[in-house]
Amino acid sequence: MDQHETALEIAPQGRDGGSQVLARQSHGNEEKKKKMGALECQCFPSQNGNGNGKGGWRFSGLLLANQGLATLAFFGVGVNLVLFLTRILSQDNANAANSVSKWTGTVYLCSLIGAFLSDSYWGRYLTCAIFQVILVLGLLLLSLSSWLFLIKPDGCGDRVTLCTPVSTAGLRIFYSAIYLVAFGYGGHQPTLATFGADQFDETHPKEKSSKGLFFSYFYFALNVGSLFSNTILVYFEDTGKWTFGFLVSAGSAVLALVIFLGGSSGYRYVKPFGNPLPRIAQVFVAAFRKWDVIVPENGHGLYEVEGSQSAIKGSRKILHSNELVFLDKAATVIESDMKVHNPDPWRLCTVTQVEEAKCVLKMMPIWLCTIIYSVIFTQMASLFVEQGDIMNRKIGKFEIPAASMSIFDIFSVLIFTELYRHFIVPIAGRLTGNPKGLTELRRMGIGLLIGMTAMIAAGITEIARLKRVTPDEEASSLSIFWQSPQYILIGASEIFMYVGQLEFFNGQAPDGIKSFGSSLCMASISLGNYVSSILVNIVMEITERGGNAGWIPENLNAGRMDRFFFLIAGLTAVDFVIYVFCARWYKGINVDNNEEVINGEEMQKH
Repeated sequence: MDQHETALEIAPQGRDGGSQVLARQSHGNEEKKKKMGALECQCFPSQNGNGNGKGGWRFSGLLLANQGLATLAFFGVGVNLVLFLTRILSQDNANAANSVSKWTGTVYLCSLIGAFLSDSYWGRYLTCAIFQVILVLGLLLLSLSSWLFLIKPDGCGDRVTLCTPVSTAGLRIFYSAIYLVAFGYGGHQPTLATFGADQFDETHPKEKSSKGLFFSYFYFALNVGSLFSNTILVYFEDTGKWTFGFLVSAGSAVLALVIFLGGSSGYRYVKPFGNPLPRIAQVFVAAFRKWDVIVPENGHGLYEVEGSQSAIKGSRKILHSNELVFLDKAATVIESDMKVHNPDPWRLCTVTQVEEAKCVLKMMPIWLCTIIYSVIFTQMASLFVEQGDIMNRKIGKFEIPAASMSIFDIFSVLIFTELYRHFIVPIAGRLTGNPKGLTELRRMGIGLLIGMTAMIAAGITEIARLKRVTPDEEASSLSIFWQSPQYILIGASEIFMYVGQLEFFNGQAPDGIKSFGSSLCMASISLGNYVSSILVNIVMEITERGGNAGWIPENLNAGRMDRFFFLIAGLTAVDFVIYVFCARWYKGINVDNNEEVINGEEMQKH
């Protein structure tokens, strides 16, 4: 091949390779007609074989109930975990916060595993079922380990009764249990979100609108589920009834699994599309092999298979885009490609295959910019709880559990969900001309800004708390309700950021990697937790020099946690500037169904 080999000129119908030699084998016209419609995205009716796909709100409602109960079970462990580590396992504040960040990070990192298995091999339904069984097993093991090994004497860990040191065997069982919970819940979440979206046919305008609404209700259900665990269960755990709290979580997980299985005959199913990793790798290898080939202008004549179906079985075709054009070399036809009946996919890829790889690359800058927001979000389960634990938590004789303050976050989410749907969307729609009100990218940007103000509010609260500390007293006299603004602001930001993320990544992901798209939201939370842990370690390493107590010491009254919150706010401001640049650069996916899913120019216009 010459140094700068030019692509072959091929027939006008070159989107199918320009040659009968290159056209991959396809079924006849009658067979093609049968596979149109729902089969275009490889959806098929319920497994009972009755021939009529059901789905819709009736069965997606079961999935929302499943989400609420599974979330109740998960947060029954997660919301008070930092206090379990300090009171039962005697970890210091910084180590406990890091342990929770690592565990929570693992939860959402497992979402990538669940998404991969769902998209590639098991399908959404089977993946959801298997990971829910793992969640149930983890919660049962946690309940048994707490009862038999950890809570000694009975009722310890209530701030009054000290627990006896935990044995090595007890610790191993405990960590095995909580990481089983992490694996089960993490693998279940993105797959359930995508499975719920599968219950609506986006080729019908009414169902497409319902699909977008589903993601709002999905996040709504998550917060309804966590409402019980953040109030009732937290109270029991805070008073030393840890095993009871874990057993209730296990029971909730079992009920969630039963409800999920109960809808099996009526769900709409999507078959797995095969492992996407080789497909994406083929694009880069083929492009590298043709590094000196000149790509045709405007993508004219690039290789694509015949018919409505793409080479990725069950996936709709994706139209060519003008970004990342170096990858178009993988779909550029050269003379050696004409000599074979079935081209080697490691040498020649279809336009859809190339665009699938492009979609993944184009989403990455947006995704990376959301990680700092997850650093903000994770503070609710760690430093906010530790901050509240040494404030005035009394209302009369009743003492409020510090973790229960997250109820303000939950109510904020529930209220702002309705405010967004009934007020913000109509007003923004009239102003922008966009029926959805605000694009997903704009919503995510707004979420970043509100999250930044939450960190500023947390810093101001910490300054006020330190001023009200009485010498020789552990707790400040400042009321714990001073924390409510920071929780409310984070709740408001979640509606814009996390719901926007779910819609954006699911909508922008090609058919073959829909669960992967949903998992990016969870993976952002995962990396946010790891980044938070690293940030705490770096800050403590620097601020402890010279014999200083550091910003987040064991005795928070001797620290400056407010500066840590302000540091996160500053990092978020920098991240927002980068995000705006990435959002303006982004151009959306175009699937070949005569309908543009998201157009980048429209995003900028609105």
